[in-house]
Amino acid sequence: MKVIEKIQSLAEEGKTAFSFEFFPPKTEDGVDNLFERMDRMVAYGPTFCDITWGAGGSTADLTLDIANKMQNVVCVETMMHLTCTNMPVEKIDHALETIRSNGIQNVLALRGDPPHGQDKFVQVEGGFACALDLVKHIRNKYGDYFGITVAGYPEAHPDVIGPDGLASAEAYQSDLAYLKRKVDAGADLIVTQLFYDTDIFLKFVSDCRQIGINCPIVPGIMPINNYKGFIRMTGFCKTKIPAEITAALEPIKDNEEAVRSYGVHLGTEMCKKVLAHGIKTLHLYTLNMEKSALGILMNLGLIDESKISRTLPWRRPANVFRTKEDVRPIFWANRPKSYISRTMGWDDFPHGRWGDSRSASYGTLSDYQFMRPRARDKRLHQEWVVPLKSIEDILEKFKEFCLGSLRSNPWSELDGLQPETKIINEQLGKLNSKGFLTINSQPSINGEKSDSPTVGWGGPGGYVYQKAYLEFFCSKDKLNTLVEKCKGYPSITYMATSKDGNWVSNIGQSDINAVTWGVFPAKEIIQPTIVDPASFKIWKDEAFETWSRSWASLYPEDDPSRKLLEEVKNSYYLVSLVDNDYIHGDIFAVFADV
Repeated sequence: MKVIEKIQSLAEEGKTAFSFEFFPPKTEDGVDNLFERMDRMVAYGPTFCDITWGAGGSTADLTLDIANKMQNVVCVETMMHLTCTNMPVEKIDHALETIRSNGIQNVLALRGDPPHGQDKFVQVEGGFACALDLVKHIRNKYGDYFGITVAGYPEAHPDVIGPDGLASAEAYQSDLAYLKRKVDAGADLIVTQLFYDTDIFLKFVSDCRQIGINCPIVPGIMPINNYKGFIRMTGFCKTKIPAEITAALEPIKDNEEAVRSYGVHLGTEMCKKVLAHGIKTLHLYTLNMEKSALGILMNLGLIDESKISRTLPWRRPANVFRTKEDVRPIFWANRPKSYISRTMGWDDFPHGRWGDSRSASYGTLSDYQFMRPRARDKRLHQEWVVPLKSIEDILEKFKEFCLGSLRSNPWSELDGLQPETKIINEQLGKLNSKGFLTINSQPSINGEKSDSPTVGWGGPGGYVYQKAYLEFFCSKDKLNTLVEKCKGYPSITYMATSKDGNWVSNIGQSDINAVTWGVFPAKEIIQPTIVDPASFKIWKDEAFETWSRSWASLYPEDDPSRKLLEEVKNSYYLVSLVDNDYIHGDIFAVFADV
């Protein structure tokens, strides 16, 4: 979806839009950490996030990759910066075609800074001289597909700011006129350069309106995180620093925590003043840090750490080609990135309903599903790579995770226990001690309010329901006993498969079981999570392979622990269990005396 449309929609509802900017890190670990941070920040519901294009196009490939994952894996509306520096038109079109194919609709069109080591921008052969040329090209070649944002400079572009820190009146007016030409050429949104004097920003908005620039103007707010960085950035951008800010920072400049605290206070006061003048959008330059940006939004009352709302039990895709998707198999609840990668090209999603998971376009198992971020590998190694002498040692690790002692899990891309899991974590711990190695679960819920901080989704005013669900590995003997016990529990349905595909079940191959649903005002009943045999059979390859790829592989090849894990993989069954009596059922009762 275009950012301009989201901003306009929020404005009609009287709500304030906020967004975050990130930049491509220089190391693999940095990229891994950025996505973990981004995941946490996106949970607060920004209108969009953008990712910068490195000076001189230095991070072009990385920016494209990060933008793709932001839109399709993190599931946040993504705006990608695109500059003219070192970019002939064919490279620009490659970038635009790439993001279009990935369902991204938003571009911030910039001239760009000079490449590293150069003082001035130089037009590359076959490229564009300025952002205006880029805007015209995007509109002429791609029509209305892209939402185009451009930069605005409240103090005028740094190139025309003199040694005294000021732009002449003529230069300022010329800069405004150029901004209007960018808007007239097809830009539909303006995001400003950072500033610290809100009066300058408010005058800039007024001046823009007087010359006929009517599109939304979004203030770019950069929290002060440390003194040296603040001086470096304001010097590079030639940003005016009001005397009162200098006076406040001078006594504390060597105290990083005090500087950060002041930065949150200053950012909060700047935003309050901007919002008081009718501006309903805020863009936060995060510098890939979360605390200051989130602190400002919390101070403003725009987010609440205790109330992170979910539109669905899983994060709704931002990809324009998948926005109608509203049903997923529960098996990938803990591995959303894997699920997204599998179904990236599935043409059934525009219809919004779960289709035939045997479709040829359903992604096959590949190494991608097991490419865990390096930072997570380190945590797994710390928490899960211990000497394993018997199956009891394996049971103990699963039990520790269910009781909250571990943050990582080889079968999950998420950190720690989810809030609803904590409702049943003690029962799960006992289950693991009995030999049932749980990897996914949900408690039964009967008519909980949809704004519940633990199990709620879909927004206020509704009620949510879910059947108790368990997914686990167990031995063949344990499975045989469990199957016999289930005969006394007609509300329980189950599916089980070995690594080699030996199938045990009491449901039909074409049965689809809704295990989560919600009832909301003026809407159809929504059932976003299902269990079905076809997708379970596809998931089982990944689930079994995780024993090797995400756990056993962390041990040396000749380690006995590795051999034990491989034995479990080859001999155990993967089981999916649903208690369809969500009102009176007790899914754990079937495990008594097993």
